[in-house]
Amino acid sequence: MDCNEIILSKIIFITGGTKSGKSEFAEYLGKKFHKITYIALSEPRPEDSNWQQKILQHRIRRPKEWDLVETNNLISTLKNEKGPILIDSIGGFIMHYINKNDEDWDKLINLLLDLLKIRENTALIVGEQVGWSLVSEYEIGNKYIERLGNLQNKITKISKENWLTINGRAIKLDNISIEIPT
Repeated sequence: MDCNEIILSKIIFITGGTKSGKSEFAEYLGKKFHKITYIALSEPRPEDSNWQQKILQHRIRRPKEWDLVETNNLISTLKNEKGPILIDSIGGFIMHYINKNDEDWDKLINLLLDLLKIRENTALIVGEQVGWSLVSEYEIGNKYIERLGNLQNKITKISKENWLTINGRAIKLDNISIEIPT
C-alpha cells in the first residue's frame, strides 16, 4: 500500500465491543464539523422493542442539525453524500449483504473501499469488535465474524486515524501500535 494513500485518507475508524462507547465517541468527533450526515445502517426491526430503545438513545444524543440517512444501501449513499459523514455501523453493511457469495462479496468490498478512499471529506466509521475468540455454533454467525474482521482490517489500513473504545475510554491505536506485516 502506498504510504501517501494512508496519509491523504479522510477516514477515522472507531471500533469497540458492545456498549464500549464507540458510537458516543464517533458522535463526539462528529460534533467538530459544522455539518455532517449521520448514516444509520440497520434494519428497522419495528417489533424489537430493545432495538427501538437503542435507536431512540442514538437519536436523542445526535445534534438536531445533523442530516440523517437511514439505509442499508451504503454504496449508493457514499456515491451521493459528498460532505462529512458518520457511518454507524459497518456491521449493518455486512448483515445486508451476508448472503452474497464470496466472489460477489469481494467485488462489493473493493467498491466500498474505493469509494471511501476517494472521499474528499471526512468519513467517521463505527465498527463492532465481535470476534475476540468467539466462534459461533452457527454458520451465519461465523460468516459475519469473518467478513467483519476482514473488512475492518482493510478499513484500518486505509484510515488516517484508528481508535479502539473499551469501557467508556478511547485509545488511539495509531500511537501505540504497528501494522502487522503480511
